[in-house]
Amino acid sequence: MNKIIIIAGLLFTCLTTYGQVGGRRSFEFMNVPSSARAAGLGGVNVSLYNEDINLLYNNPAAVGDSLGGYVSFNYLSYFADVNAVSFVYKHDFDKWGSWYIGTHHLGYGDIDSYDDTGAALGDFSAGETVFYIGKSHQIGSFTMGATLKYINSSIDAYSANALAMDLGGVFKHPTLNLTAGLVFKNIGVVFSDYTETADSRLPFDLQAGVSFKPEHMPFRFSFTGYNLARENDIYYGGADEDAPGTFDKVFRHVVVGAELLISKNLNFRFGYNHLIREELKLEDGAHGAGFSYGLMFRIKAFEFAYSRGGYHAAGASNSFTITANTNLFLRKGKI
Repeated sequence: MNKIIIIAGLLFTCLTTYGQVGGRRSFEFMNVPSSARAAGLGGVNVSLYNEDINLLYNNPAAVGDSLGGYVSFNYLSYFADVNAVSFVYKHDFDKWGSWYIGTHHLGYGDIDSYDDTGAALGDFSAGETVFYIGKSHQIGSFTMGATLKYINSSIDAYSANALAMDLGGVFKHPTLNLTAGLVFKNIGVVFSDYTETADSRLPFDLQAGVSFKPEHMPFRFSFTGYNLARENDIYYGGADEDAPGTFDKVFRHVVVGAELLISKNLNFRFGYNHLIREELKLEDGAHGAGFSYGLMFRIKAFEFAYSRGGYHAAGASNSFTITANTNLFLRKGKI
């Protein structure tokens, strides 16, 4: 119980710290949800444990010494011609332990190009990719993990490259259905920039969260704090009395997720992201911004998931995931 109190205290303390965010950093594509589960739970989760190999992208300690042989593919239909694809695989190397590799790519499609007089120059492409490799290890109730990432961002003839690392940990309560996670994300350096005068910086973040399932209830709840090392820029119109209050500012750092656990092969997911709702709502209403939902169903060795994330009145994102346990058919010769 003392460990839980310490983690909760750290989460509360981090929520009161300040930095800066809002277009001041490059490589922000890495904050786009990489799987249907993450998208359905509000976009951020670092405390679910041994549930989904895709969550290794959020927290390198999200999976302990298990899920070796699992592989997952994800597709995200974002907005306009912007799409994201990702892949992750975990393998056991006997005495070398269990390692995972993955990639996450966001493509912006074809973009029209013009000169300074407005004359059309054709189109160009842009995309950003991260390749990562990592390892996690379980020691008692704790699991620690690290992910090394190579990041590339290309816009027409310009590109930037960086190396970064995520360091994370998860505590699993020995008797209660409760887990807590903490992650230091994107610690690293930009070693080549778009131009000589560019000043790209990695989107460092501190994230912490708790997931728990009340006894005798078919629900699991998750509360995740993010952007804890930096303050969200807040823009609003109207008189000073309309300015966001302290609770509003703090809640913009919190994502709430819930799962309805029908069975081990079927569940539904719901999420709420207050920051997205406040930043993207219109004067006549939010039109679903900030809310997300999804479902998962499992058939033998395969798991399928879909989520829809609300962003704006103009539309929402749709995320699809397929995960396979290769141990059930590659080693046994059958599904």
